[in-house]
Amino acid sequence: RKLSSNAAVATGEQFPKFIVNAPATETSTLSNGLRVASQSGHGETATVGVWIDAGSRYETERNNGVAHFLEHMAFKGTHKRTRTQMEEAIENMGGHLNAYTSREQTVYYAQVFKDDVPQAMDILSDILLNSKFDEDAIVSERDVILRELREVQMQTEEVIFDCLHEVAYAGGGLGRTILGPPENIQSISKSDLEEYIKTHYTAPRMVVAGAGAVNHQELTELADKHFGSLASQPAAGLTVPSDPVRFIGSEIRVREDNMPLAHVAISFESMGWTDPASFPLLIMQTLLGSWNRTQGSGKNMASKLANAAAEDELCHSFTSFNTQYKDTGLFGVYAVMDPTTVNDMVWHCMDKMVYLCHKVTAEEVERAKQQLKANVLMHQDGTSAVCEDIGRQMLTYGRRMTPAEIFARIDAVDAAAVMDVAKTVINDQDVAVAAVGNINELPDYNWIRRRTFWLRY
Repeated sequence: RKLSSNAAVATGEQFPKFIVNAPATETSTLSNGLRVASQSGHGETATVGVWIDAGSRYETERNNGVAHFLEHMAFKGTHKRTRTQMEEAIENMGGHLNAYTSREQTVYYAQVFKDDVPQAMDILSDILLNSKFDEDAIVSERDVILRELREVQMQTEEVIFDCLHEVAYAGGGLGRTILGPPENIQSISKSDLEEYIKTHYTAPRMVVAGAGAVNHQELTELADKHFGSLASQPAAGLTVPSDPVRFIGSEIRVREDNMPLAHVAISFESMGWTDPASFPLLIMQTLLGSWNRTQGSGKNMASKLANAAAEDELCHSFTSFNTQYKDTGLFGVYAVMDPTTVNDMVWHCMDKMVYLCHKVTAEEVERAKQQLKANVLMHQDGTSAVCEDIGRQMLTYGRRMTPAEIFARIDAVDAAAVMDVAKTVINDQDVAVAAVGNINELPDYNWIRRRTFWLRY
């Protein structure tokens, strides 16, 4: 059923001065469609970067892993700079250059002194548009990425969420891993990398973002200088692969009885960033909360799931998650447990999620809203965090919401809105389950599915 827009901006709301008077985000668009967005601030340092609307979601089964491979190759030398010259240039500035790839975005950014912003922009454009892709470097980087893959596979939490995406979006781009399978890593070629750039690195799908000691006019001129010639469309004959969403209620279990713990993630399909349900979902995640044994928290915790976990020693830790994409999302709980408490902990996870459909109180929601507001502000400490927020919002929303608008949208959520969204996402809905470790006591899928609703409340 259609959700009402509970995320509408509240009017007449009074916020603290530091929210109302928060620095503005200035935006510009170049003639080729490239967007430039920045937030100026005090200090001597700045973060500038390029956010690209391209990630593993838009790869095919044949080239899965190419976006991440390309990120690695970007620092291995260009037609203008050798790898050594690039590293020396960054170190001589006292700067920091980095990149990452996600399922929907690829990001390259630099942290530098304000006087070095022009040189940082020159380096960023050089590695994005002018990388050499030397054959020897490609061969060498295969081993690096394969080693990274082995390291990731030893981190159970990473494995769990890759497995969760695999079963939730089986056969689709979101179901594939970011690093790609070993056989793809072994076979990705220079032509694959070049084709990916020609397909995805187009001006309308890119945002140049800056935060800190940056001048918007100067940043726009630098973007025009370095990216103004960027194509507005993929090269002839190339198209961006589509990835229609298809969530599947299913599970994957990797039973390892020699592991001391059980790792279980249970997820429902939720909504994308721009859906009206986005802010109620954030409140729902806050209501479920997170907990681990090292916290020392007692029975007065706001989270009912944390109370149950702590009082009965049901798990080592749990965290609620709300992973959102353009047009879909995964909402649920990931828990790490002793094998003997798996059944009870899973029961409580399901019970407390279904609770959100029926019995959420105004007091609980108000407390969660305050926690969410604090988290929003805490995650914007430092120029890199602000720059990240600008780039991500420009790609997902097409603009950046002000702190006042975010607070107003949070305040517009009430208990009825939370229960309305929870009923849509959770009540009698299919689930995706991923479990790894000593999971002999994990109930079967049908047991979990039957606990997505209450017979009475």
